[in-house]
Amino acid sequence: MKRIPVVLAGLSLAAAALLAAGSARAVGSLADIVIYDRTEARTLPVYRHQGRYYVVGKPGNEYQITVQNRQATDILSVISVDGVNAVSGETANWNQTGYVSASNQSYAVAGWRKSMDRIAAFFFTEHANSYAARTGRPDNVGVIGVAVFRRKPEPPVAIAPPAQRRPQSYKEQADAPATAANEAAPSSAAADEMGASGRASSPAMERQRPEAKLESKLGTGHGRIETSRVTHTQFERELPTPNEVITIYYDTYRNLVAQGVVRERPSVALPAPFPGQFAPDPR
Repeated sequence: MKRIPVVLAGLSLAAAALLAAGSARAVGSLADIVIYDRTEARTLPVYRHQGRYYVVGKPGNEYQITVQNRQATDILSVISVDGVNAVSGETANWNQTGYVSASNQSYAVAGWRKSMDRIAAFFFTEHANSYAARTGRPDNVGVIGVAVFRRKPEPPVAIAPPAQRRPQSYKEQADAPATAANEAAPSSAAADEMGASGRASSPAMERQRPEAKLESKLGTGHGRIETSRVTHTQFERELPTPNEVITIYYDTYRNLVAQGVVRERPSVALPAPFPGQFAPDPR
């Protein structure tokens, strides 16, 4: 497979602590994905509806996508926000560049990458103000996708074949025990371990038109510039297609209630223990 340049993400202890605190809300198998509201300093709860995952975004709030590698090897995460690659700004395709993380490493993607040192912060905004819509790509606003690739394993070390024995004479063959005539066949366990069994199939990115909304659909804007340093590295993918694709949809609270994703809890008035100062006359 072709080797491609990717961006290497540095270890974030804050992100690791965040995932430890909100692991019940993470989504993913090969990697845990958490959407964190930076403005309100809280992990956004994940709602499951008809086999899809959703989070509620609040217009104006900055957010980040936190990724934790759960594998014993490096992974590459190609991150798409509103159908746009968060690193390159291209219309997202899982063959593009992304972030590499080592085993059990966590990192946070907090914005559109502008250079090796800077990003433009993600923030929730109305559809028309989203970065995708403002760059002429409004069709896929409202979804976050993470395509996860395992690193291609190193080839096994070659083992020298055993030295060939000289042919036995007829007398030596007659004297040899019958059990020595046939040698045990080599075990296939090692081959099974290096084979393709157990590799996750790659689910396709879901693309479905949303239902009618009560208000403008939510998107991700191109926010303030902040420092975020990364470096380049090389990564060879185990497979040409992702080992896993994680998809999280997002919208406003009102819109997700209208779709039936979030069940609105009725407001219940609780009695007050000290509503007044003196005992009034009864009617």
